[in-house]
Amino acid sequence: MKNHLRTAIEASIAAGREIMKIYEQKDLQVELKEDDSPLTIADRRANDIINEFLIPSGIPVISEENIQLSFEERKSWQRCWIVDPLDGTKEFIKRNGEFTVNIALVFEGNPVLGVIYAPALKSLYFAEVSESKAYQITLENEDLDLDLILTNSTQIFPQQAGSEIKVVGSRSHMNQATLDFIEKLKEEGKEVVVLSKGSSLKFCLLAEGAAHVYPRFGPTMEWDTAAGQAICEAVGFTCRWAASGERITYNRENLKNDHFSVVYEG
Repeated sequence: MKNHLRTAIEASIAAGREIMKIYEQKDLQVELKEDDSPLTIADRRANDIINEFLIPSGIPVISEENIQLSFEERKSWQRCWIVDPLDGTKEFIKRNGEFTVNIALVFEGNPVLGVIYAPALKSLYFAEVSESKAYQITLENEDLDLDLILTNSTQIFPQQAGSEIKVVGSRSHMNQATLDFIEKLKEEGKEVVVLSKGSSLKFCLLAEGAAHVYPRFGPTMEWDTAAGQAICEAVGFTCRWAASGERITYNRENLKNDHFSVVYEG
């Protein structure tokens, strides 16, 4: 597992380096996909780089920017990588820095490791779920030796909510259902603080104790959540479907996520 974690970290940093080259250009070359979501040359280049790192592992890759295989072809996979080469493309276009590279390894439907790298913030998060620990490091030098990255990273810890509860929401997708969720907490006597954050950084806020709960009542895909789920579950959160209460699993027939919430259970 350690080798897979190292590979995912290396891939995320290399992809982040390429993303930043494009981020610093005047023309981001934005186009729209069939679902009207934005796509940039940074998405494509980051995806190519990540594939170069992951494909030699022999583990199949589900990526937002790869051709999606049918469930018939995927359903026998015991393991797979789930990748979003540029999560938060809208944040990238807005140039607010809140975009990430997401890489997760999934075993029998369950995320077992996750890496999230926010290149504009130089912030790297990673975890192996089986170790029940998650880590963060600010990469002032992206060329830092991987062993130094692993040894110099700081373990992060969640915080249980008290009378005040910090709810993290999407910067680009806040909707009425989320506002209703927040209002219900207030009716229960909670003092609610709302934090807005783009991309999978919402999961990172939970894992490092800066927020307590993440309700999501807007559209997401498996590659938006797999890495964040691994990092959060490593420190005691659970990620459950809003409708059934069951834990979120991956490499499903439908890669689109239903509504869910991420809550600390210790």
